[in-house]
Amino acid sequence: MSELGNRLKEARVAKGLTLEELQEITKIQVRYLTGIEEGNYSMMPGKFYVRAFIKQYAEAVDLSPEELFEEFEGEIPSPVNEEISQNLSRVNSRKTLDSKNSKVFDILPTILIVLVVIGIIFMIWYFVNSKDSNSDPVENNTTVNDSVYKKSDTLTEKENEAEETENSSEEVVEEENTTIDEQPAEEEKPKQEITNVGTEGRTTTFELKNAEKFVVKLVAKGKVWTDIQNGKNYSFFQGILESGQTESKEVDLSQEEAALIIIGNSQVDLYVNDEKVDLGDSSSRQDISIKYVKETPQ
Repeated sequence: MSELGNRLKEARVAKGLTLEELQEITKIQVRYLTGIEEGNYSMMPGKFYVRAFIKQYAEAVDLSPEELFEEFEGEIPSPVNEEISQNLSRVNSRKTLDSKNSKVFDILPTILIVLVVIGIIFMIWYFVNSKDSNSDPVENNTTVNDSVYKKSDTLTEKENEAEETENSSEEVVEEENTTIDEQPAEEEKPKQEITNVGTEGRTTTFELKNAEKFVVKLVAKGKVWTDIQNGKNYSFFQGILESGQTESKEVDLSQEEAALIIIGNSQVDLYVNDEKVDLGDSSSRQDISIKYVKETPQ
């Protein structure tokens, strides 16, 4: 047992509290309270929660958290905000890919128009050269009539070929223009829906539809204890949010089918994919259950 854990345990015993009673006061699970007393911080969800849990424990047994942090500074892990840097990296990568794709689609119509114009210019050049090649003089004067007839027949055939070529080029241009014009417009995606489907006891259930992601964000308006879990009782975040200090927490639950957000009081706003959810007005604990109805692939 660490010196800090021993100090906290002595204060708890002095107040006549069991770990289960302390859990009810702080809303921190017994296994985490035991880990604090034993100095086993590796079992915590993250380094940030160590300081938050110790602060809640100390306040519950009438000890000063600031004095404990100062006295046992070398024993308590320093918080490292790794999750925020990972999220920022993921957002920047996605913006870079979207920017590259947008540039390709912007220049695609211009490329098609240039190719059509080049094709038309080539056909006109071919047609003019074909006419010029048919204007050579007759070499043998003794066979003028035969040459005239042959030349006339040849000219007619070439004119017909040129006309057919020109018509086919016009058909190609018309087909390309028709293909461009007839491209169906992309269907507008339905707007995200967050629906209140009912309340049972202190649990209010919502249903999230038409959403490509499932990101939950809590923003504190005062001091409030919160717990963000998935549908399998795994906690992604548990601790106190306080306005002006650690006032917000964001968790990406896109890979989950459901979430349970436990809120100590009404001093917090809940956002789902940046859309605010109406939690009503309650000064007591609320359990918010959200079912994520994912889009079915076409």
